[in-house]
Formats: sequence, C-alpha cells, structure tokens
Amino acid sequence: MPVAIAGSDARALDARAGEVADMLALMANAHRLRILCRLAEGEASVGMLIEEVGLSQSALSQHLARLRAGGLVTTRRAAQTIFYSLASAETQAIMAALYEVFCGPERAASLEREQAGG
Repeated sequence: MPVAIAGSDARALDARAGEVADMLALMANAHRLRILCRLAEGEASVGMLIEEVGLSQSALSQHLARLRAGGLVTTRRAAQTIFYSLASAETQAIMAALYEVFCGPERAASLEREQAGG
C-alpha cells in the first residue's frame, strides 16, 4: 500500500535521509531493537535490562553505549544506579510504529489466521 507524502514533506525527508538511515542502521540489530522495545515500555536500570533482555553486562553495555552515542537513549543517575530511557519523542514514535506493524492487535490477529490456515 503506497504512502501519500506531500511534495514538501518528501523533500524534507530527502534532506534528512542520511540521518534517518543512520538511525535505522543503529536500530537494525536484534539486541539493540530488543533493548529499545523494552525501553519503549518505560525507563529501566542496567540490572533490569540484563534480566529482561538476556544479555551479559558487557554486551549490554556495548549496545547501550552505541544507542546513547546515536542519540536514541538517554540516562539518569539515582545514587549508584543508572536508568536508561528513550531519548526523544521521535524515537518513541518509531518504536510505537514498529510495535503497531509487528506486534499490534491487527498483526496478532493476522498471525492467528495464518496459523489456523485461513
């Protein structure tokens, strides 16, 4: 299904194509995408992310560093605990769109129909 984009909107996207491509490339890793999906639900400490995402601390730290350097996540410190969250409304909107396409109610219903053979 084609997406209707007004001429000026298409030019604006074209002007930011490199930035968008960099963001999508950063997200195009299963581990980082799982981290972002978890953070879309709300902020989490490193300990929570280790437990919920299932990566070692060193692997998680490397992925979080890349996400932070790319501007997708931000941190806050409370005593000795560091909490991560999505950095912007744009990142939240992208994660919401990914959820809607791949995990939302319509997708779940579609998968159920496929599994039922219909």
